[in-house]
Amino acid sequence: MEVMKFFESRFGTHERVLGQTLGSALGQQIDDADLYFEYTTAESLSLEEGMVKKGGRHVSQGVGARVLAGEKTGYAITEEIRPETLQEIVRTARAISLTGSHSENALRLVPSRRQSASLYPVSSGELDVPLALKKDLLLEADSAARAADPRVVQVMASVSTEMKSVMVVRRDGLISADRLPLIRVNVTVIAEENGQRQTGSYGYGGRISFAEVMGEPLRHAAREAARQAIVNLGARPCPTGTMPVVLGPGWPGILLHEAIGHGLEGDFNRKGTSAFSGRIGERVASPLCTIIDDGTLPHRRGSLNVDDEGTPTQRTVLIEKGILKGYLQDRHNARLMGVSPTGNGRRESYAHPPMPRMTNTILLSGESDPEEILRSLDKGLYAVNFGGGQVDITSGKFVFSTAEAYWVENGRIQYPVRGATLIGNGPDALTRVSMVGNDLRLDPGVGTCGKDGQSVPVGVGLPTIRVEDLTVGGTA
Repeated sequence: MEVMKFFESRFGTHERVLGQTLGSALGQQIDDADLYFEYTTAESLSLEEGMVKKGGRHVSQGVGARVLAGEKTGYAITEEIRPETLQEIVRTARAISLTGSHSENALRLVPSRRQSASLYPVSSGELDVPLALKKDLLLEADSAARAADPRVVQVMASVSTEMKSVMVVRRDGLISADRLPLIRVNVTVIAEENGQRQTGSYGYGGRISFAEVMGEPLRHAAREAARQAIVNLGARPCPTGTMPVVLGPGWPGILLHEAIGHGLEGDFNRKGTSAFSGRIGERVASPLCTIIDDGTLPHRRGSLNVDDEGTPTQRTVLIEKGILKGYLQDRHNARLMGVSPTGNGRRESYAHPPMPRMTNTILLSGESDPEEILRSLDKGLYAVNFGGGQVDITSGKFVFSTAEAYWVENGRIQYPVRGATLIGNGPDALTRVSMVGNDLRLDPGVGTCGKDGQSVPVGVGLPTIRVEDLTVGGTA
């Protein structure tokens, strides 16, 4: 209710105005319509060469109006939030979705009371801290990384904070509102030895207060970035070929997100362009694999009280013991597919229409001891951390580069390797999972997902797993 009152007092979005505005989108041919209000403040600060070199503060506001008729979407936006402009963008969105007469009815609105407790009770004041405090955080990161090893020659650190207030007004009369805090800290280190330089990075954050990123979490990030850079100084060229690969827990789950998660989003499956289209009830993975998407985890980067269509988020089982159970749905695709929305309608901002997107995508723990999984490798790769990657949604083919990886023989780590890439097919790789560890770990809070030009914060989770017969590219 606090966020609704904020929009009402600042922009005059009284229930009568909203009801009349969205009421103009009603009509026999209209299947759905909504208004998405947003007001965001964001700050960033970065350090390099021991000095704070860049900073900025950004405030954005606007409204997106969406009108749906069949498979067609009409979408219009404005930065000027006034009753007149709201009427204009609704009429524009309606005209895009169809042509013909429209009614001028008023819609009776009902504020949502389904949200009993917030997943991230962080006030604006807990993120809007003095600039000097953010500067101190970056300087401490610099000091901690340099103290970790004398071979550290350069440190780059950044901190970004965001507080986003949103309100969704739907054609069914429901009003939902939320306030979303977000913070991220990143430390990148360059280490040098015998004329060779290597980098290491570590980031963390979530829907938490600024106080929770200070102190030991910051020092841990700095030490981890320095450790990774030092490890890479001693790395050798990576052997190549088809081999078993062990993925470490946590952030390597980004491979799961990219290679498999996108293929489980409703729009790709409705259009028949996903490798998983039409396969609900079929075995698509090893019986050891149970994969969920859960937007209800407290304080996680990918979590939401309600999605960007006003639907409460939930824990959705996508694959259970290898059997495909369902897809991630927004309201639009769920309606067209004749199923219920799963609370996965997401958008980057008011300037973008929502679409099915992941929140926190996780492969659940198994029963194997992680050390046992590593000992099971006669010859293969142990991938601890990942860099970038690419995936083709239609085929599921992926290519991922490792940021930290090791060559293993006879169940023992032999040496770190650099230049290793994993090449495979997501749906096929799922069937090749032969061991799943009991050490599920969530990523530290750094994930950002891109789709159709939109970026949204997400989370991933993975225990240690062994995957048979992946193609490893390298420099050896």
